[in-house]
Amino acid sequence: MAPIIEKRRSLNMELENQRKENSNLRSRLTKLQTLANMGTVSALVAHEINNILMPLGNYAMVALNSPEDGALTKKALEKTVYNSSRASEILESILGIVNGETAELKHCKLKNLVEDVFACIGRDFGRDGIKVCLDISEDLEIYAVPVQMQQVFMNLILNAREAIMPRAGTISIKAESVDGDVIIEVCDSGSGISPSDMKNLFIAFFTTKTADGPSGRNGAGLGLVFCKEMIDSHNGTITVESQEGQGTKFIITLPEKTI
Repeated sequence: MAPIIEKRRSLNMELENQRKENSNLRSRLTKLQTLANMGTVSALVAHEINNILMPLGNYAMVALNSPEDGALTKKALEKTVYNSSRASEILESILGIVNGETAELKHCKLKNLVEDVFACIGRDFGRDGIKVCLDISEDLEIYAVPVQMQQVFMNLILNAREAIMPRAGTISIKAESVDGDVIIEVCDSGSGISPSDMKNLFIAFFTTKTADGPSGRNGAGLGLVFCKEMIDSHNGTITVESQEGQGTKFIITLPEKTI
């Protein structure tokens, strides 16, 4: 009997160690994916901030060189204030997402979460010929950890952008409440996913991103794994529908009120 008890204790300890290791790996995955996201976003933001800062100097020069022209000076200063505010909004959004360390579940306005992600990215997708369509009710809520869901949306939005580039296209995000669940669809009109790749999408380290792509870097193959981990942790599901040349649709189902 004693050897059996000892073996059971040993197995229990091993299981507990495995649980701790899995928890550590999930934590590392979250941090790695956040860094990967922010690396991509930083390239977009750097471009946008540069586009904002360059006119600021021009506006200031106009105001300095034409002090007698009150209307022109006023217009230059108004543009300076607007661009400064825009730069501040982008940077504050980035800091808000990066510093969102809390894991507290709360009722969140879904549309606000998605709009904050676009604010963080900073890039006006229209400049790339990409139309963004949001069909989300102002009152629709999910019960989630806000920063985790924002990272999921950021992954899917950046993936959608890359799937469309360098052509023009559309990214649409719509959501609705169905029988106590919130169904969220993130669709793009991009190049689609081949059948051979579809079965590997949620496998760690599988990637189709290369340095020749719009992001300018090789993928880590963790983005969609991270998304699935986050959705699973919210008792939700994530599935994908795609055809080559006809775009891709990610479908997320989340509990609307409680977990």
